[in-house]
Order: sequence, then C-alpha cells, then structure tokens
Amino acid sequence: MPRITLVVPVYKVQSYLQECLDSVLDQDYTDFEVLAVDDCSPDGSGVILDTYAERDDRVRVLHLAENIGLGPARNAGLAEARGDYVLFLDSDDTLTPGSLGAVARRLDEADDPDILIYDYARTFWNGEVRPNQRAGLLQDKEPGAFPLSDHPELLDLLQIAWNKAYRRDFITRLGLTFPPGYYEDAPWTFCSLISAERIAVLDHICVHYRQRREGGNILKTVSRKHFDIFEQYDRVFSFVDARPELNEWRRPLFRKMIDHYLTVLESPGRLPRSSRPEFFRLATEHYRSRLPEGFTRPAAAQGHRYALLERGSYPVMASAYTAIKARRAVRRRTRSTLTRFKRGAMGAYYRSQLRAPIDADLALFSAYWSRGVACNPAAIDAELARTAPHIRRVWAVRGDSVNRVPEGVEIVRVGSREYWSALARAKYLVNNVNFADAVVKREGQIHLQTHHGTPLKTMGLDQRKFPASTDMDFERLLERCDRWDFSLSSNRFSTAAWERVYPCRYTSLETGYPRNDILVNGTADDVRKARRDLGLADSTTAFLYAPTHREYQSEFTPRLDLLRLADELGPDVTLLVRGHYFYSASPRLADLRASGRIIDVSAHPRVEDLYLASDALITDYSSAMFDYAVLDRPIVVFADDWEVYSAVRGTYFDLLSEAPGSVATTEDGLIELLRSEEWRGEPAALLRAAFRRKFCEFDDGRAAERVVRRVFLGEDEPIPFVPFDERAHAPLPAQVLEFVERA
Repeated sequence: MPRITLVVPVYKVQSYLQECLDSVLDQDYTDFEVLAVDDCSPDGSGVILDTYAERDDRVRVLHLAENIGLGPARNAGLAEARGDYVLFLDSDDTLTPGSLGAVARRLDEADDPDILIYDYARTFWNGEVRPNQRAGLLQDKEPGAFPLSDHPELLDLLQIAWNKAYRRDFITRLGLTFPPGYYEDAPWTFCSLISAERIAVLDHICVHYRQRREGGNILKTVSRKHFDIFEQYDRVFSFVDARPELNEWRRPLFRKMIDHYLTVLESPGRLPRSSRPEFFRLATEHYRSRLPEGFTRPAAAQGHRYALLERGSYPVMASAYTAIKARRAVRRRTRSTLTRFKRGAMGAYYRSQLRAPIDADLALFSAYWSRGVACNPAAIDAELARTAPHIRRVWAVRGDSVNRVPEGVEIVRVGSREYWSALARAKYLVNNVNFADAVVKREGQIHLQTHHGTPLKTMGLDQRKFPASTDMDFERLLERCDRWDFSLSSNRFSTAAWERVYPCRYTSLETGYPRNDILVNGTADDVRKARRDLGLADSTTAFLYAPTHREYQSEFTPRLDLLRLADELGPDVTLLVRGHYFYSASPRLADLRASGRIIDVSAHPRVEDLYLASDALITDYSSAMFDYAVLDRPIVVFADDWEVYSAVRGTYFDLLSEAPGSVATTEDGLIELLRSEEWRGEPAALLRAAFRRKFCEFDDGRAAERVVRRVFLGEDEPIPFVPFDERAHAPLPAQVLEFVERA
C-alpha cells in the first residue's frame, strides 16, 4: 500500500489540470497514489485524466455519473484511498517541487501524527507569489507531535482541507466526511483538528494556491448558496454536542463562526443585496443560540460588530457597510481617473455615441487589425447574411486596406466618425484579434473573439516565459480580453490553452472554426475555380509554402532557395509562396516571380482558396497546418531551426514527434522528400490521421451556423457534430481532374 494518497477532485479545470498532475507526478518522492475524481466535468478534464492514468499506474480515475460537488467528490476519492495518509489537492493548484518528500520525512520524524499541517503560498496570473500571511503559526513548534490544546492558535489558519496530511485510520475512526454545499471545509477542518490527539506542523510551502483571475472561487460568486454556511456550523456544533470531552472548544469555535459570518456579510460579491437582512437575522439567531457561557467579545471594532450582531441591529450594521462602501468608492474613483482621461482622448463624438442607444441589429466586424475582410469573421458574416439578414453587417477597415475589400461590403474607415459610432452602438463586435485599448465595452454589447489559428507557439500569458519573443504589456492585454463574451475554439487543445493564457470571464464556444467550413463543404467547382484564378494548369502539382512569422526577422526572407527547389522538382510543379501577414511585400519574391514557376500569393485575400487550390502544404510552425489538415491532404514540415524557434518563441508540443506528416530539417532533405513519394505515402498519411483527430476535432462544416445561432440568435440547443469518421472534405485537385476527364 502507498504511504500517501492524494485525492484530486476535478470539475471544469482542463486549462490547469495538466499542470496540477505534472506537479504531483514529477515529485522526487514516489510512494504515493493519485485518486482523481472526475465530478462529471463537462469539459475535456475526464479525457486528460484518462490519458495520465494510461501512462502512469499511480493514477486512478473515478468518473462520477453526475455532478455532486466538491465535498462529496472528495468523499468518493477518500472511500477508495489506500495510503497511510490522505492529502487533498484542488485540481487548479500545484504541489511545489520536493513537497511530498518533505511531508513524508516530517511524518516519520513526528512518529505518524494524526494530522500534519503544512504551508502554502498564493500564486497570481502575473507571476506574483504571495506567502501565507499566517505562516508564522507554523514556526518554532516542537519537533514532535502535540495536542491542539498546546497550540490553539492553529485554529486561526485558513479553514481549508488541502494544507494537511490526515492519517487515514484516524479519519476512518472519527467517521469524518465532507458535507455538501459551500464552506464544506469548515466542519472537516474544525472537527478533525479538535479531535486529533497528535498534531505536527511543517514550515515548508508545499502547495501553490492559484488565485484565478477569472474566478472559479465561491468567494467571488454572488449566490444564496452562501447561506450554506449556517448548516456547516450546525454540523460543527452537533459534532461537539455529541462529544462532551470537546466542550473546551466551544468558545474558540464560536469566535471562528461569528468571524466567518461577519466576513460573508462584509465581503462584496457574495450575498445578493436583497438577501443581506435575512442572512443577518440568521446570524443573529446563531449567535444567541450558540453563545457559550463565559464568552468575552473581542476588543475594538470587531467587538462592536459582535455586539451589533447579538442585538440584531441590522440598520446600524448596514450603515457601517455603507460607510465601508463609500471608502471603497473613493478608491475606485481614484483608480478610474486614468480611465476617464483615456476616454477624454477618444474625443467628444465617441463619448456622445456611447450615450446613444445600442443598435440591436448592427454587427461590426474586423480581422487582422482591420486589414481586410477575412478569416473567421468573414465566414460568420456570410452565414449571418443567410441566417439573420435583418442584422446589418459593417466592417472596420484601415484606410490603406480599403482597396482589398470585396465589392458590396459595407465598411467604416478606422478612425472616422462612422467607425467610432459603430464601435459605440453595435450590439455585436466580432474580431479575430482584440479591438484597440480605447474601445469601451458597454453593457448590452456582445464581443465575440474568434481567434485565427490553433496555437503551436506560446500565446498570451505563456509568452511571459519567453521575453525575447514579445514586449507585450500583459496587464493591458487582459484588460482587452476582459471585453470578450465568447471565445471560439476548433478543438479541446485550443480551449484549454485559451482559457489558461487569457483568464477572463468569457464563455468558450467549441464550435469549430467558421473559416474551415469551406474546407469541409467545398465542391469540385470550388477547387477548379481556386486553381483557375491562380492560373494553375490541370497537370500542375501545386505546393503551398506558408512559413510562419519570426520575431527576429523584419521582412519575409524565405529560408529555402526557392529557385533551386523549383528547378529540382521539375516543370510540373508550381510553388505558391505566402509570407506571414506581419510582413510587407518582399522584393526577393518579386524577383522570383519572374521565373513563372513561383507565384507570390502573400496578398491573396482568402487563404482558404489557396488551401483548396494546392495539392500539399509545406510549412514550418505556422498554424496553417491545423486548418489544412481538415482537407486531409499531405502536409510537409520543414523545420530547419526548430531548436532555436522553440527556445526563443516557446511551443506547446514537440512538432518533430507529433508532426502532421513527413518532416525535413535541411533543404537537401526536403528536396529529396518531395522528389520521392514519401510526402504522400502511407506513413505520412498515418501521422496526418492522428493529427487530424486531435486538432480538427470540431471542424465538421457547420461551425459558422453554430456561432450565428448561439451568439446572434440566442439559441442554446447545440447543433450535433458530424461523427469524425463520417465527415467529408473538399476533393483533391487530382480527383477533380479525374472527374473532368471521365466526363
């Protein structure tokens, strides 16, 4: 049997779960098991757990049939525990390196105490690590174990279950379980501590307690469920009532109870405003019914609060809260000075439009920093025209990009009065990047973030680990992301990444990428037209070469000798070369174009047409590979600088071992690969099949319809996905040619 069992309840934490599990499984101490309890999580958490269990037999997974809540989920894991000691770890938190070894050594030193209490620190999205404010209570204690009566101040530690190791036979003998509801840690913590005969402490930070910026914490949730606290303390005192030997703890527990009630009352963002008088009344009843003999109120302001609660003086208490709120309002006004200054810089016209009514039938679109009509926003626009034609669709476009806008599209020039009016009054704002910092999110507006690719390279907050790749102000980034209401995803891998690196209060929509619908639904006519528009002969094999952006290059410089590549591949091959949108026109490509065998498609308005027209994709680390895989056509990875790129930019997986097809790391190797049949052989197809299942998960041709019905029409009934093995895709150019010849 293992020395330690870690019970990890899991619910809607796919963005943090892998980090949590890795922090456990990478410990240098190994005599443990993990009991992960999937509390019927609706996201990809269950799949992540099963993946870990398959590769590490220390992990056992319990999949619950229905969601039962944190406390009962812990009980389910506790019932299956085999270790001498049980530890609880929340699935968005992490163990620090070496923590289990430190716990195990301390358990041995203290001769197997009933409970071992260890330290923790709070961690924040910006990298800040804040120590436990009461860590001093764990210092300067005797090396062995002791009863709580020797150090009753330990009751003042945070009422949590996950900063302790519990001897399992002690818990079993006590018959202790977690109750349902909010504040479930209070009965567990107090009842176990006052019952333990031998307690030890460990002055070592073992847990990093994640402070999630977007919430995920009941302490930041406005709900009547905070009334659960009364039942939790009823359980505490019922436990004491049944055990006369614990009477000495009535006064300390009463103080903890009243302090806790006052905290709930005084904390903004917990109780609904209309429920405060009722909560106060119940707290007063508990005060009077549980007041122990000989209890002395605390001194100073806290004692005054106790007195008001005992007398049931809600009006006086409410007045005190009003004063507190007034002080907070002053602080908020101070902080908002800068915001008002920024709004002043926007101009009087924009401010006037912000006061005008929102136009419920107006949608403003933008893509790639308003460079044109493209990507997911363009596909949503087209579907909106079909499904909800009553909604007026307007595009924000920069002045230097107006000439690239298709005929018939209504536009507003960025910076114009019409632009600021649309930003202020449109009900729907759709973008594949963020709108400018100056944009104000009005109540009633809906911001839809579509993104523009599946992330191989690190994004958002993860870029902090790679400072050479960006000079981004991450606090301002998250302020922009705070405007999002919805975030699109084409696979669970992306959903987890977006939720982790953009931790804000939006709803993830796992719809697939609307821009990829054409890759599923495209016809032979679509393929023929795409090739004809590029001037490709029927007999030509067209390779689309689409490398990614490199921060250390100021302009697009092909890493291949394209003329040599064209010569080596012969007259029946055409190279379609597309530089990243961050780059301006390349003089080098202009020279190469004269050969006639190389076509510069960097300025082509629809990359989806380039996908349809080409026979295969050659790329390095571009997200194009994830979209192109929808077509189930060959993908060749040319990764000549993978070690440099992955070290400087940071990546989420090893592309060389999880490639969507054949890989070359030198120009000679690429030429040899393309001159053979390897690039479209069976081994490459098997790699592509695995890649497609993981990254084309939701791309079944109905993504745009899902988005429009959910976001614009407010329909909650999901459109079911076409089973993966039954999905079609646009035909290959060779299939189109074969069909024409037969006809």
